[in-house]
Amino acid sequence: ELGVADQQLVELARALAQGGLREDGRLDARLLVLDEPTSSLGHDDAARLFDRIRALRDAGLAVLLVTHFLADVRAHADRYTVLRDGRVAGEGDPRETEPAQIVREMLGRALEEARASGAPEAATQDGGEVVLDARDVAGVSRPERASLTLRRGEILGIAGLVGSGRTELLRILAGLDPRRSGTVTLRARRGVGLLSEDRGGEGLMLGRSIAENVWLSPRAPRVAAPASLLAEAARWIERLAIRARGPDQRAGELSGGNQQKVQIARLLREDFDVLLVDEPTRGIDVASKAQVLSLLRELAGAGKAIVLVSSQLDELVTTCDRVAVLRRGILEPPRPASSWTEASLLLEASS
Repeated sequence: ELGVADQQLVELARALAQGGLREDGRLDARLLVLDEPTSSLGHDDAARLFDRIRALRDAGLAVLLVTHFLADVRAHADRYTVLRDGRVAGEGDPRETEPAQIVREMLGRALEEARASGAPEAATQDGGEVVLDARDVAGVSRPERASLTLRRGEILGIAGLVGSGRTELLRILAGLDPRRSGTVTLRARRGVGLLSEDRGGEGLMLGRSIAENVWLSPRAPRVAAPASLLAEAARWIERLAIRARGPDQRAGELSGGNQQKVQIARLLREDFDVLLVDEPTRGIDVASKAQVLSLLRELAGAGKAIVLVSSQLDELVTTCDRVAVLRRGILEPPRPASSWTEASLLLEASS
């Protein structure tokens, strides 16, 4: 029943109790490790938490803070270390180091580096038909405030750190989760389809066949001849180049990339006007990533409206028409993808 900030404080109290908190307030523990403690907190709640952390530091406790938020590092850390690919890529005094330098250490290249060549130009400008309009949407916990307009034929990318509210926003737009406030207006006759980031838990029935997974839908007839199921699934297997023995093979036996294609096949079969796509390339091989992103561009070219959430910032820059940053639960106004670089997105999301 507690708010997220108070839940974090309870977690902190439990860690201190496990570390030997005495009645006189002294600690047996010498080190407190905090892993992304503010990832789900707004600015005010994060400030409350850091007030407690600073008091512990002043009492002599060493604190190791793991975070993506550069602002937290610069405001509260005495020293910083950047880890990239399992190795130390930089360290120093955060107050004497420019944020762009820390970003360069995180990415391995400069903030000013141009985005990858060959990125698509925006498919739509202001003339595309608006199919989804959200105004001041707030979820039960996240997001705190999000407004967006989605037009037919475009891909709108959403960048943000873990805990910023990206998945929660998509689920609200899909009508799966309640919203605390705000409005969502849908002008799509064929409705909205969601590609879940959790393909094993929500996206697919891993113990069932490809055919059953492709057919699974509220719109599908309750009874269908097995032959028609197999025939339709076979067509999608061919169209999306799904590597499988056949439509009767279980989805759980496929590679991650081919499982993702089965999820996409089900969305395409439904012919939704709006596609909400959450981490479509997570955990799949390079070739499958290229196929999935190319397919999204093809769908946008055919008039579908797509919201793409991805932790791979280069994918947002090179695949989307516009990109917005969701930071601490607040969605910033989108900008053309051509105005972003991978580094500038990371800096914006973590500031």
